[in-house]
Amino acid sequence: MSTTPESALPETPSRRRPWSRRRKVLTLLGVLLVLLLIPVLIVGGFLYKLGHDFDADSPKLSQALPSDDAGRPKEDGSYNVLLLGSDSRKGEADEKVVSGQRSDAIMLVHIPSDGGAAYVVSIMRDTWVDIPGHGKAKINAGLNYGGIPLEVRTIEQLLGTRIDHVAEIDFQGFRDLTNAVGGVPVDVPMDFTADGHEFRKGEQTLDGDEALAFVRDRYSFQDGDYQRVRDQRIYLRGLLKKILSPETLSSPTKLSDAVEKFSPYVSVDEDLTAREIVAMGMKAGPSGLRNMTMFTLPNSGTGWSEDGQSIVIPDEDAIHRLSQALENGTMADYVKTIPTD
Repeated sequence: MSTTPESALPETPSRRRPWSRRRKVLTLLGVLLVLLLIPVLIVGGFLYKLGHDFDADSPKLSQALPSDDAGRPKEDGSYNVLLLGSDSRKGEADEKVVSGQRSDAIMLVHIPSDGGAAYVVSIMRDTWVDIPGHGKAKINAGLNYGGIPLEVRTIEQLLGTRIDHVAEIDFQGFRDLTNAVGGVPVDVPMDFTADGHEFRKGEQTLDGDEALAFVRDRYSFQDGDYQRVRDQRIYLRGLLKKILSPETLSSPTKLSDAVEKFSPYVSVDEDLTAREIVAMGMKAGPSGLRNMTMFTLPNSGTGWSEDGQSIVIPDEDAIHRLSQALENGTMADYVKTIPTD
């Protein structure tokens, strides 16, 4: 009787099914993995492009920070970024900020070492302080006497905290950035007219030209520059709200357009890269960025210098308490004792 070799026998369902099922499961898992990786790769590539575009298009401030570290406050794990607003009215920010220039807005952004929060301190440009090596003058005179490095030293000396990064923003950039994100919502504090634009008290969405007029104007207010710096913070809060909204974050076109339009107007120190900005944002956290605490550097009102200049008189005691809060990581307690936005 002839026999058929075992290898030639047809596979029974019981022998075929386990491998067939396993292969189908593995195939399905592979397909799912690919489907999951596609958006990750797309998002990763898109974010890489945004970062690359920002780093490539933002002018660099060479030697923005003091070259000599002697006498500077020590690093403490927090982030402190000096923002200088320049109203050049000529287009893009200069490649460098050199002596002979003054700033129209001065802000310090502070992210504490333990993260989870962010603070913005507006410093009145006429605040009367000691400029290292030059005696008493308005705080923005540091730029005129010695460029950004001297301005950094001046503010470090005033607040007793180390400045890690510097960014100079041309006000003209606010117009293009506002249009790129589809308008910025602000809470207008009062009725006023500026540069032919009417602003009415209450919620209003600004287009680019309106935003530029809003952050520039000081002649419409009795307290002039005081209200202007408050309006600049109102705009900044509205801008952050718009950029962090699902509407913007879910739109690659809007994000790309915003970076493309705004980057040429932002000059940054050589170490303030897109990666560093992301690190700061992650440290502050989404809630910290959306709920920034903003306030004006405490002062005792206006007065006159010995040489007849109209000046803002700093509140030395309140500034000392601010300096201690920055040093000790107790800003959350400090801001409870002062007026904030």
